[in-house]
Amino acid sequence: MKKTVFFIAILVCGLGLQSCLDKGRTLTSATGTIYECLVVMPDRGLEAEVTNPWAVNNGNGYTEPVTSTYKLVSACMSADMSHMPQVEPYFHLTLAQPVAFDDFLKPTRNILIVDINESKYTTVKCKVSTDVWSTPQAVYRIQAPNDTAFVSYWLAHGTEIRQWFIDQEMLRQASFYRRMPNQEAIDRLRDRHQYGLAIPEDYTFVEDTVLQNDIRVFLCCDNKGPMTRYLVLYSYPYTDSKQFELEPLNAMRDSVLGQVISGQTAGSYVGTEYKEDQPELRALTSLYDSDGGFYGVEVRGLWKLYKGEAMGGAYVSHSRLDQVNARVVTVESMLFAPGQKKRNALRQAEAILYTLQMPNELPAKNPESTK
Repeated sequence: MKKTVFFIAILVCGLGLQSCLDKGRTLTSATGTIYECLVVMPDRGLEAEVTNPWAVNNGNGYTEPVTSTYKLVSACMSADMSHMPQVEPYFHLTLAQPVAFDDFLKPTRNILIVDINESKYTTVKCKVSTDVWSTPQAVYRIQAPNDTAFVSYWLAHGTEIRQWFIDQEMLRQASFYRRMPNQEAIDRLRDRHQYGLAIPEDYTFVEDTVLQNDIRVFLCCDNKGPMTRYLVLYSYPYTDSKQFELEPLNAMRDSVLGQVISGQTAGSYVGTEYKEDQPELRALTSLYDSDGGFYGVEVRGLWKLYKGEAMGGAYVSHSRLDQVNARVVTVESMLFAPGQKKRNALRQAEAILYTLQMPNELPAKNPESTK
């Protein structure tokens, strides 16, 4: 009888320990670098060539015919990024056949898994997961009964899937910045402007000024490495919803940046590039849980230095409505990196923009931070 009780006790303890291990399992660090994605899928030829809807028609992109299931995925995921001074893809892809997807590949940072099997599926289904085999990790699964169903689904949702992977990278980078803040600059922005922003420690505060018509500007810069990144926030009175249209946003941008950023040549100023590239506006959504009051737009384009040195680069801006103070708030990242790849640096700087908090979104201030 005692042996039986002892055995049961060991069994219960063992089950409890396993449960704890399952709940608090330790994941390995993800492999691969930012904006790389492993695609796990069968690569089969399509019955008919598919027209590529993701081709960038700016004369400098090379587009291969979409003739297989993998090339269809690649046409979207590794398409040329728009509004860049040089050709760079959204993602660098690696293809793995399903039979080769082993424990060595499973820790990859970003994974797209496409399972096409008529005996297992009758309709297309998808599932997103994070931190499955490693951390940080993003996994998107698509299940389809046949190639035709998959092609139809990807043509309809490929851009959304690409954006989901981009959003996961943004969340990771924003989380990293929150752990390495320039607290002095963050506190200054909050105290003087009532906005929150995860300004990284690599960025140095440059200027805090008020221009005509109550335009308030806050400028930081990171020029410690081989490239220069500007982070600028400016706000101005809200009067009409048309202020969130592209033309008024461009006009305000040119007016503000032309006054606060210049080159070494006297009389030079920063403005938007319109001749070689037209800025593009899209609706902006929050990466975080929102109460439905989130309203904003994103503008991407190129900037240049006028009446000065040959300087320019890519920029991205977020504009949101401060409902508490009735102001339009724009926060922008600008990149200057001559002769270098720019995608990763721009994306990393862009992640800061997603951390913008309006006055009603700010957490209660820690009294210790004022000491």
